Amino acid sequence: MSTLFTFPGQGAQRVRMLHDLPHDTMIRDALDEACDTLGLDVLTLDSEAALRSSVPTQLCLLVAGVAMARHLIAQAGLPDAVAGFSIGAYPAAVIASVLSYQDALVAVANRARLMEAAYPSGFGMVAILGLEQPVLQALIAQVHTSQTPVYLANINAPTQLVIAGAEPALMRVSELARERGAHGTKTIAISVPSHCELLAEPAAHLAQAMSAMHVSAPRLRYYGVSHGRELRDPQCIAHDLAHNMALPAHWHETSLLAGERGARLIVEMPPSNVLTKLAAAALPDGLAVAAADTRVDTIAALMAREAQRDR
Repeated sequence: MSTLFTFPGQGAQRVRMLHDLPHDTMIRDALDEACDTLGLDVLTLDSEAALRSSVPTQLCLLVAGVAMARHLIAQAGLPDAVAGFSIGAYPAAVIASVLSYQDALVAVANRARLMEAAYPSGFGMVAILGLEQPVLQALIAQVHTSQTPVYLANINAPTQLVIAGAEPALMRVSELARERGAHGTKTIAISVPSHCELLAEPAAHLAQAMSAMHVSAPRLRYYGVSHGRELRDPQCIAHDLAHNMALPAHWHETSLLAGERGARLIVEMPPSNVLTKLAAAALPDGLAVAAADTRVDTIAALMAREAQRDR
C-alpha cells in the first residue's frame, strides 16, 4: 500500500474554499450534484459569514473532499487507502464507495444541525501544545465537573492534543496547561464540543436517521480514526460515521497504523495542510503533500511513481 488520501475536519475550513477548487468538469459535477441534492447553491456556503456556522462548514468540507479526490482519481487512479478526521470521514467513505455522495450530503447536513442545536453557544475546543497526554488528563480531572465539563477530544500528536467542553472549563485547563509548561494554547474554529460524550445524544439521533442508508464494503483500505484502526465491515463504518462526533479522534495512532501498512505518499484534500504537517511528523520516511498547496499534475506524478514502485 502506498498512497493514502486524508480528509480534514472542522477547523480546517477557509473562506472561498469551494471557489478555489480547480476549474474542471469533475469538480463542477461534484458541485452540481451537491446543489441538486441539497436544493441550494453550495457556492454560497464558503463565505466568511456562512462559515461561522457548522452546517455550511461541514458541507463545504464534504464537497471539497469528494470533488478534489474525484479529480485526482481521474488524473492518477485510485489511492490505496483513505482516512478522514471527524467530518472528513464522510468524504473518505464516499471515495471508498461505502456511502453514496447523495446520502453523505444528507447525513452531514443533519449531523451539523444536530451538533449545533445541542450546543448553540458557550462550548468549543482548544488545542494544547507541548504537554503529553497523562499530564493533560490530570489537569482535565482537576477542572471537570457536571457544571464545567471538559474532555480530551483529539490526539493529533504526542504533544498536540485538543480538549472540548464548556468555555470556562476550557479557559481554566488552558491556564493550568500553560503553568505546567505548555508551549501554547489555541482556540479552534469550532463552536461545538466535538469528540466527547457531550455529543452522545445527537450521535444517537444521527445513527437512527442514517439507519436506512445503504452502505457497502469499502473498495479501499478505510481507517476509522475514532478507534485508530482499519474498518472493513460496512455496518461498523456506518456506526463510526454516526458516532464519531462523540468519540475521541486518534489521529496520531491512525497515522502510525497507515505507515505500518505501507503508506508512503499522503495526500490531504482541500482546504488545509493541517493533516499534512501531522503526517510529516508521524511518518518521516513518507512524503506528505496538501492538494490545496500542490499542483494537481505534481500529485498525479507522485501517485504514478508510487504505483510503479508497488509493481
